[in-house]
Amino acid sequence: MPPPPLVVPATALPAARLARVVAASSGSGGAAPRRVRRGKPGFSRRSAIKKSFHQEQVVFSTPVPADPTVAVIGGGASGLACASALAARCVRSVVFDTGMHGLGGRMATRFVDGGEQLVFDHAAQFFTASDERFQRLVDEWLDRGLLREWSGLIGELEAGGRFTPIPSSTPRYIGVNGMRSLADAMLPETDMIKVVRPCWISKLEPFNGLWHLFENEKPRGEYDAIVIAHNGKCANRLLSTSGLPLLTKQMKRLELSSVWALLAAFEDPLPIPHNDSRGVFEGAFVRDVDSLSWMGNNTRKLFPMQTGTPECWTFFSTAAYGKRNKVPQIANFFVSQGERSEEFAIGLHENLNQVEGHDIGQFPGIDSQKPQVAQAQKPLVAQALLTPSI
Repeated sequence: MPPPPLVVPATALPAARLARVVAASSGSGGAAPRRVRRGKPGFSRRSAIKKSFHQEQVVFSTPVPADPTVAVIGGGASGLACASALAARCVRSVVFDTGMHGLGGRMATRFVDGGEQLVFDHAAQFFTASDERFQRLVDEWLDRGLLREWSGLIGELEAGGRFTPIPSSTPRYIGVNGMRSLADAMLPETDMIKVVRPCWISKLEPFNGLWHLFENEKPRGEYDAIVIAHNGKCANRLLSTSGLPLLTKQMKRLELSSVWALLAAFEDPLPIPHNDSRGVFEGAFVRDVDSLSWMGNNTRKLFPMQTGTPECWTFFSTAAYGKRNKVPQIANFFVSQGERSEEFAIGLHENLNQVEGHDIGQFPGIDSQKPQVAQAQKPLVAQALLTPSI
């Protein structure tokens, strides 16, 4: 599940007003620099500093204007839903996302050209809906042809090749051509939303009643409010110098788990266990194997009628393996001193032999790999964290 977004208004709005703004939330260059609005004498939006928990807490003295612009940091499911909800309320937003290939965050899909196009969901494999409000949105996506139920066989795979199907009364949903197709369709076609990617917001500063955003010291615009819809590590980094110690304290409670994701294409089908009544599985939670926690067949999941093409699999490591073999972010991965992708592949080949109960043959070359898909371990208990009313 994506982490809950942080909604950080430039002033503490009444709870009812904030609820209206975030209720639906579960290019190049930033916005044009904005001139500081001039209020009546004595009502300028200059920030004041207040002591809170022995730290400096920023407070703005006047309300958010009637025509605010919001910076949404993170273009995953939470950020996209938030921007869409803001647009529905005629609030402009700019979505900043680090994605090189597209929006989506954990809803990312990787397309690799290898003679034939190889398709991998390399983060979220499927999702379910347990909230009535979210189910209504899912039903709308189903009607638009963006989603379908994943009816393939999913279960638990134990060492030695024993496979046990997992019955589910809750539908599992997937994007029709991968998760990214849903992410691409989440934003309405409107000039109320601007997308900036790839862009890594490295710092935010409150000044003269506005939030100033920077990408490696490069200004990325000034905004009346910010939404941090990013993972805990990045959110902590941004909040550390923002003058928001109360939110920083909350975010430090979030525990993250580093996970390796390996994307591999096989010319021939893997010799995996068959279920007598339903055939081969399409996804499996792996038990009692040190390095492997999930394996999913993207080809059978996304294109069940397709034959004669390579099988594209996504493998997730265990959290323990990710913690032992933690490496820097993707920008520095290939020069890091941590675990290498080929080492993970070799270890995975050995573990697959153990899981299947026999030699699966030569493990293929790696078509794509992405280390450390961060997963939030703290369960979602609220839609968003809001700045306290001071």
